[in-house]
Amino acid sequence: MTTTRQPAVGRAPISSFHRIKAAFLLAAFGSLVLSVTLWFTGSREEGLFVGIWVPAIHSLGTLILTGERSGVEGER
Repeated sequence: MTTTRQPAVGRAPISSFHRIKAAFLLAAFGSLVLSVTLWFTGSREEGLFVGIWVPAIHSLGTLILTGERSGVEGER
């Protein structure tokens, strides 16, 4: 008697896309937490500097995850 193994219900394998996306989100969240911590411990300038990393991390993640695209819609 041969049995086949069935995948776990409700669990899909995590793709590399989702792992990279999670890494960027985690990095941005860590930057936000560090920024707020610096701000409230008296290092306000450093807190502001680290705070501007959050949109930069999100922008970099967007550029990497969307891939290259044509600059003009009609060109291929």
